[in-house]
Amino acid sequence: MSRSLRLVLPVAALALVVGCSDTEPFVPKIYSTNFAASLGVDLANSTRHPAGLYYRDITVGGGVLVPDDTVKSVTVAYVGAFRNAKEFDNGTITFTTDAGNIIDGMKLGVQGMRIGGVRQLIIPPALGYGSNPVTGIPTNAILVFEVTLLNVTVP
Repeated sequence: MSRSLRLVLPVAALALVVGCSDTEPFVPKIYSTNFAASLGVDLANSTRHPAGLYYRDITVGGGVLVPDDTVKSVTVAYVGAFRNAKEFDNGTITFTTDAGNIIDGMKLGVQGMRIGGVRQLIIPPALGYGSNPVTGIPTNAILVFEVTLLNVTVP
């Protein structure tokens, strides 16, 4: 091997490694993620929202419908878990669908529900907390919620 080629190869290899390095953290994709069996995730029978959220009605309610074109206040009971089934939160919350006090996946996920309905939401990081971890929720976590719609107030 010529002397100049021996000098150029290490520099070229370094440039290739630096040029191909990914500065973004790993962001898992819902469709290629393994979920704990106890969560009952069934992507084949779930609906994919254009924003990347998956949802599946476990029980279809019979009350007022949460419309997707008006501001409304909703109250839900929820249980939130990671894909390994470790629960990170549960409770009841009231929020308006245009407010910033709730993750986008939850706001989108309740649209089309009826009071008394139970729905599973599989929320990608971009509609959850993304690369901004909060206490107890790691960066780029896929979140699995079971939500029960308790009340809807439409102006």
